[in-house]
Amino acid sequence: MNLIEVLRNECVLAHADCSNQTEVLSAIAKLACKSPVLANMDESAILKGLQDREELSTTGFGGGIAIPHCRLEGVQDFVVGILSVPGGADFSAMDNEPVKLFVFIIAPASKSNVHIKVLSAISQVLNVPQHVEEMVKAPTSEVLAENFLRHVRDEADPKQHDNKNLFRVQIQDEDLFHDVVKIFAGFNSTTVMVSEAEPAANYLQKMPLFAGFWSDKNADFCKVILATVDKKDTNETIRRIEQEVGSLDERNDMLLTVQELFYCAGNLNI
Repeated sequence: MNLIEVLRNECVLAHADCSNQTEVLSAIAKLACKSPVLANMDESAILKGLQDREELSTTGFGGGIAIPHCRLEGVQDFVVGILSVPGGADFSAMDNEPVKLFVFIIAPASKSNVHIKVLSAISQVLNVPQHVEEMVKAPTSEVLAENFLRHVRDEADPKQHDNKNLFRVQIQDEDLFHDVVKIFAGFNSTTVMVSEAEPAANYLQKMPLFAGFWSDKNADFCKVILATVDKKDTNETIRRIEQEVGSLDERNDMLLTVQELFYCAGNLNI
């Protein structure tokens, strides 16, 4: 889940008038209720959820930053908001220093895994002191939200980079190698790299325990082809390879594996 999708502009407040944890949590609960996502939630329930979480351990992790958060039954989607207190508020932070920037999360009770990812994404944004200083100095709520989102937009979006598969071909036949490389080169969107390899047998046969398992004739040729191929071309690539080399299941000098990629960006000249 991208933070851009869950930051609620109506839940951003610059220059809040708070001096301690009680006032901050009350202000956050009131601010959170402005989101239509929490229209069915009472402000008191949100406040209690935040207070209960702080009783477990402080969410003020030092450096003038805190990420108050809670998971509540009845909440259907994530609400992320921001509160800045340039003068600082006593929040029982780990370093005992006043907290000036609060990024809060109100989350569905059933989505703990996503909650952790949202927490992690926020902490990455706040991990840069310059980012925090810029947000604390924001003169208006609109500028505060924009300053936060500008750094969030640097996050990698896997949805835009998951359209390729990785082909790995290990080949011990030189003629087949040239044929297969040409197949990959025939796809415009494919990036291909070749590396040298050597069968493990070449090493194992030198060990006394494994002596006699292999003949003196070793595989002199062994290369690995790594290629990124558009998912839409995956089946056609496999078809063309088998059309050229025959059934892969019947070969003992070639191994093909295909892996779905979570993230793939950039390109190389083949």
